[in-house]
Amino acid sequence: METPFIFGKIATEKNFTDREMETDYLVQNFTSLINTIIISPRRWGKSSLVNKVSKMAMEQEKHLRVCHIDLFNVRNEEHFYSLLAQKVIAATSTRWEEAVENAKSFFSQLVPKISIGTDPMNEVSIDFDWEAVKRNPDEVLDLAENIAKKKGVKIVICIDEFQNIAEFTDPDYFQKKLRSHWQLHQHVAYCLYGSKRHMMLEVFTNSSKPFYKFGNLIFLNKIDTPHLVEFFNTRFADTGKSITKEASHLIAKLVDNHPYYAQQLAQQSWLRTKDICTVEIVSEAHAALVEQLSLLFVTITETLTNQQLNYLKALIAGEKSIGSTDVMHRYQISSTTSIARSKAALVKNDILDNKAGEYSFQDPIYAYWLKTEYFGIGK
Repeated sequence: METPFIFGKIATEKNFTDREMETDYLVQNFTSLINTIIISPRRWGKSSLVNKVSKMAMEQEKHLRVCHIDLFNVRNEEHFYSLLAQKVIAATSTRWEEAVENAKSFFSQLVPKISIGTDPMNEVSIDFDWEAVKRNPDEVLDLAENIAKKKGVKIVICIDEFQNIAEFTDPDYFQKKLRSHWQLHQHVAYCLYGSKRHMMLEVFTNSSKPFYKFGNLIFLNKIDTPHLVEFFNTRFADTGKSITKEASHLIAKLVDNHPYYAQQLAQQSWLRTKDICTVEIVSEAHAALVEQLSLLFVTITETLTNQQLNYLKALIAGEKSIGSTDVMHRYQISSTTSIARSKAALVKNDILDNKAGEYSFQDPIYAYWLKTEYFGIGK
């Protein structure tokens, strides 16, 4: 029997839960060609949300095309330009012959190098002479707008891991170049998101950066417990099993309503359930999940300094005034300056999330492991 819970990949249809408000808002933005930036911690379902919205928007707007680009392995401008051209042409072509023709006809200064794989529609790759692109980047950056005008369509370009452009050589200059073109487009909109929340915030909320106020900002929140409970009940029932109300609530509590871990712990609980999932089964699945991830957590913890660990211990213990003399002495924190440095480093390394000055763990299972296994608090 196929598991009813999905994690680590795009969640679709029955595997997608909640986000009704964000979905409706994004569909309207896509069909109205409004630039959108989605910001949230890692593994909160941004890609699944964008995937769902893309399909819904294209069903509503027949002349809309959505182009998906992932910058995960993109580390320089050259690769960015090639990938942008390739994905835009693929999203606006119905046949590989059309894709090849588009690759040729929409460039006057650049000569694209086209290669075709065994599956032509999915393996038409485009490359350029880098020196030529550096002299004429306009043709690539305006490609989507030119295609949209010529074909009478609207295009939304969705770019995942967008924060990676901050790692390019001279990133501010590159961002200025992108914005100077993209802000003029009338037939193309951009949906930009990524897994490094602090870097996305720096790119889009820092008034000195080129992409400041580029579009509507959406901050994803955790999924509310009632939605998760309903989701667990429905998915268990779909497979002929059931889950108690207490067990459903316990899953949500143990993962602190984290979308990825909610699916993972629900799956582990479902696999252990013959007929009815109980609190005992969920607790057993949670203990197994913590043990499964313990080696990863050890590796992460070994990278932290003593001062960072001392700060985390105080945070986990629920200390409200960590900067007070008494608390710093109790947890062997050297100074308030050390606290500030620890916070900055932990946010940068995606261990903590800073939301309006309130610091919390991005990974609730890691927080639990630190508290119970590493620090031995509450055991």
